[in-house]
Amino acid sequence: MRDHRKLRVFDLADELVHITYRMTAHFPRSEMFGLVAQMRRSAVSVAANIVEGCARETKKEYLRFLVISFSSVRELGYYINIAAELGYLTGHEAQSTDEAHRRTAAALAALIKSLRNL
Repeated sequence: MRDHRKLRVFDLADELVHITYRMTAHFPRSEMFGLVAQMRRSAVSVAANIVEGCARETKKEYLRFLVISFSSVRELGYYINIAAELGYLTGHEAQSTDEAHRRTAAALAALIKSLRNL
């Protein structure tokens, strides 16, 4: 079994969870069960699916969870854009969150690609 704590992509995903929670803490209360919940859920899903994939025994299962994680990070990217368009994020918040999102997505894509080429 793999140790998720040794993966750079997990560190990036974990950082993205913390950024997302801090960023959404100041969203309007009316979004608590809407956009806030969706953003937090998708951010946690990115990291959690990496952890779960690492616990799987076969490469095929591991890859399946990494692909799910990648889908969640792309979903979060959409929510970040919506939050910025709605004015819930400052320009700096939107930029830094989007950069963290892009770093995580790129690292996941690279890991998935490398495992498919083995």
